[in-house]
This record gives sequence, structure tokens and C-alpha cells, in this order.
Amino acid sequence: MKRFPTALIWLTILLFIGVVFPVSVEAQQSAPVTMDVSFNNDGDFGVAIQLLIFMTLLTLAPSIVMLMTSFTRIVIVLGFVSKAVGTQGVPSSQIIVGLSLFLTFFIMGPTWNKVYDEAVTPYMEETITSKEALDIAGNHMRDFMLRQTRSEDLEFFLGLAGEGPTSVSDLPMRVVVPSFVISELRTAFQMGFLIYVPFLVVDFLIASTLMSMGMMMMPPVIISAPFKILLFVLVDGWTLVIQSLIQSFNY
Repeated sequence: MKRFPTALIWLTILLFIGVVFPVSVEAQQSAPVTMDVSFNNDGDFGVAIQLLIFMTLLTLAPSIVMLMTSFTRIVIVLGFVSKAVGTQGVPSSQIIVGLSLFLTFFIMGPTWNKVYDEAVTPYMEETITSKEALDIAGNHMRDFMLRQTRSEDLEFFLGLAGEGPTSVSDLPMRVVVPSFVISELRTAFQMGFLIYVPFLVVDFLIASTLMSMGMMMMPPVIISAPFKILLFVLVDGWTLVIQSLIQSFNY
């Protein structure tokens, strides 16, 4: 099985690989300390620019994972499931975030494989520059986000940015990323509503039964919670939710 590092790690160390060059001790003692902020002879960024981009990517890594991958939709839907079942914090938020992270790795695997094969490997073999590697990686991430983004959301942010009709290949990331996030939030809340409906029906039936029996002082939540858990277990709820989540993404 082919092994590949996660895209988060590779996107942050991609530019760091070409920063450190082997220099002899004599050269280090005799050569003055300088900082290159220009382009190299091969068209690549200078050392200082590479360090700046590396530190920027390292700072933005959590935002990249949360807002440019499938993580947003998954964690919101799983949060809806936990609240709909009404198990008072079971599973815990740490488990939900951890499961969402691993499902994100699973869903983003094909995209990250392309990034590794077409951007990281050629850059390590010094056949492309760091700028070209970043452009290739960014294009693959943009293609994934555009497949999940509604056209009306793209048009909305294009209008806010003052952009006219733009082809898909020319869409800037400042338009693609917020459009993708808004589409993910809308899709996640739609799925959360559909998850809530069966459990609301159970709550309604339990409350109506208690009222018909004259037990109006009995909180319906106490009686409905075991029935909702039983319903969720009988239909194999976690498998259905995760299967629906994975199938909801366009690869």
C-alpha cells in the first residue's frame, strides 16, 4: 500500500526543503551572513521568502484543515447527531472531533494523493520550483472545493468581489474558499435537520402518551431518551450517518 504524508504536513514543509543547503564549516566562517529576498537563478523563491511562506502556512494550518476540507460538514453533522439523540455529552466532543478528523483524512485521500504525486514528489526531485508546486497543490484543493460548492454561492461572492463572469479555472481562492464554507454550512444544516426529524417524532409520541395518561408532571425527556437510543441502535445509526456523509461528497 502506497504511503504518503498528510497534505497538512507536506504543504507546510514543502517550501522548507529547499531552504537549508549543505555548507562547509570554512565557508560558513568566511562567508558573510546575507538574506536573499529575490528569485533564484532557476526562478524559485529566495530563502527569506520561502521561510516567510513556510511560517505563514504553519500558522494557517488549522484553518486550512477546518475550512478547506470536508472537516466542517462532518463535525457539524456529527454534532447534530449527538444533540438529537440527547445523551448528554455522549460521545464527548473530543471523540466527535477525532472521528471527524479521521473521516476527513479518508475523504481527502484521493486529493492529497494527487498533491503528493504531482507537487511534492517533483519538488523533492527538483524538477519544479516551490511556486509551481504550490500552484499545483492549490489547484487540486480548489478543484475539490468547487465540486462541493453551489453555483449560487460562487456568484454571490463574485458579485461581492466586483468580479464579472469568470471561468472556473480563473476563480481566485478569495472567492472559492468562502463560497465553499457557506455551501458546507448549508449542506451540514440540511443534513442535521433530516437527522433531527425522527427523534422529534419520538419526543412527540412520548409527550402525547404521557399527557393521555395524565402524567403531565413527568418530563418527557426522561422517557424518550432510552427510546431514541434504542431507535438509533436498531437502525445502526452511526453507520448510516457516516455512509451518508461520505456519499454526500463529490470526488
